[in-house]
Amino acid sequence: MRTVKPISKFDKRQATKIAGLLVTTILLFGACEKQVSINLGSSPPIVVVQGQIQTGNPPVVMLTTTISFFSNINLATLESTFIHKAVVTVYDGSRTITLKEYALDTGANSKFYFYSIDTANLSNIMLGETGKFYTLKIVSNGNTYTSVTKIPNPKGIDSMWFGKPVYTNKNTPDSAFEIYVNYTDPDTPGNYVRTFTKRNSEPYYADGLFSDQVVNGLVIKNIDLYAGYLDSVNVKVDTLMYFYPGDTVTLNWCQIDKGVYDFWNTEIYANRAQGNPFASPINVKTNIEGGAIGIWAGYSNSFTTKIVP
Repeated sequence: MRTVKPISKFDKRQATKIAGLLVTTILLFGACEKQVSINLGSSPPIVVVQGQIQTGNPPVVMLTTTISFFSNINLATLESTFIHKAVVTVYDGSRTITLKEYALDTGANSKFYFYSIDTANLSNIMLGETGKFYTLKIVSNGNTYTSVTKIPNPKGIDSMWFGKPVYTNKNTPDSAFEIYVNYTDPDTPGNYVRTFTKRNSEPYYADGLFSDQVVNGLVIKNIDLYAGYLDSVNVKVDTLMYFYPGDTVTLNWCQIDKGVYDFWNTEIYANRAQGNPFASPINVKTNIEGGAIGIWAGYSNSFTTKIVP
C-alpha cells in the first residue's frame, strides 16, 4: 500500500496562503459583482430612410431618426422622430422633381409625415416607369444622403392557384389555404423578386423574397406563399398567415434590383434572429449613401387576382 507523505510545516504555510488567496479572490469577485455599473452612454441619432417608387405610382419617402434602445416607446416618441423641412428630390434620368412634405392625421392624437409629389403642381408629377433608374437626394441639417434604385422590367408568374399548406401544426385551421405559383426565371442572371399579398380590402403586406442565384433560367413549380400580415401583430399568427374560402386575393409579384434584395434579405434575417443567442450577428445592408440607413426601393409591379374557392 502506498504511504501518504505528511504535510511539512513549509507545505502547511503554503497551503494556508493559497487558501487565503482563494478566499480573498472569491470575496473580491463577490464585491465586484455587486458594484459593477455599466454606462452604455448614447450615440447620436442616425437618419433612417424608407422610400419607394413603384410602376405607375409616385415616389414616397419617409424620414425619421433612430431612438435610444432604452427609450420609452409611445406615440409621442415616434412622432418626434420624423424629420421635417428636408429638401428631397428625385431624378429619373431626364428631370428632377422636389417632393413635398405631408402630414397625415392617424386619428390617435398623432401624425404621420412623409414626402411625395406636389399634387398642386402638374409639372412636379412623376410616376414610376419600368427600366428607369431613380436617384434620391436628401438634404437635411446640412447633410446630404443619396441613393439609386431601378424599376426592373416586369416578369410575372406563369400561373397561380390555392392549395392546402405544406407545413402545418395543431393550430393551423382546417379551412386554411396558401397561394401556389409557377414561375419561369429569365435566362439572364441577377433577377430578384419581392412579393406582396392583399386580402379583400386590406393593404398589401410583404410576403416572400426570392433570388435566382441557384435557379437561373429554370421553371420553378409549386412555390408556396403564406398570406402577408402586419409585422407588429403577434397574436393569432397561425390564423393571419393563411387565406380562407371566399377571400379575394391579389398577389403583387415585384421585380427588384440587387440593392433592394440585399436590404430585405438581411433585414428579414436580423428580425427573425432577435432574441436567439445562437444566431449569427448580421448588419442590415442599406443602399443609402452619406451615413443614413434604410432603403430606397424600386418595384416593378405584376398583379394577379383570384378568389379562394
